[in-house]
Amino acid sequence: MRRSNFVDLPVNYAAVGATQAADLMQYPPEGFVPSESSIRLGSGEQRFHTAAAQLLTWGVQHASGITVSDIHVDEGAQYGGIRYAEDGSALEPIHAASEKRFGSDGSPYIAAGTTAHLRGSVDGAHVDARIRVVYVVEEPTRVAFAYGTVDAHPVSGEESFQLEHRDDDSVWFTVRAFTRPLTLTYRLLPVLDRRRRKRLTQAYLRSLSPAFPSAPPASAAQGS
Repeated sequence: MRRSNFVDLPVNYAAVGATQAADLMQYPPEGFVPSESSIRLGSGEQRFHTAAAQLLTWGVQHASGITVSDIHVDEGAQYGGIRYAEDGSALEPIHAASEKRFGSDGSPYIAAGTTAHLRGSVDGAHVDARIRVVYVVEEPTRVAFAYGTVDAHPVSGEESFQLEHRDDDSVWFTVRAFTRPLTLTYRLLPVLDRRRRKRLTQAYLRSLSPAFPSAPPASAAQGS
């Protein structure tokens, strides 16, 4: 098992790592709206490993029409926020050392502590944000990472991307987030933020699933 995260947390929200909490949808950080959506990608170990390689080299963002630039991987100590128990209660902090890895095409693997600039337009949802990767999880049957917002941004919060190879051999992709609007427009018209979140999530799910256009997400939920 490999877990790693950055020790400095200059993100603009307090609940770093809370996308790992089992009860996020029921008890999100105060003032934030949670969302979660999942889709089955297929089955088999090869499908899982192929999707994992895409996930950890910014494949979800690239395939969604988002440009990832100004990538900086911090080489110092790493911190993972908080480990959560199955009941959602917070446990101990997660610490690990960083390491650099590259995909077959030379793309650097995502590492906790990485900062990047995301830009693009996804189905009408504009993205222009500086983010920091706050945790990475690599286990035999689960691979995930999350990033949080850092500075000027329409919303504040965290977004996670998780792959699971389940006991029935199926492979599932889940996008989770909790966000809070920062701009006056989004605060006065929260429906715009929800619409933006839905468009982004659908694009993310579609990025790893060629069948997505003809098959809606198997499960989806959003707080109100």
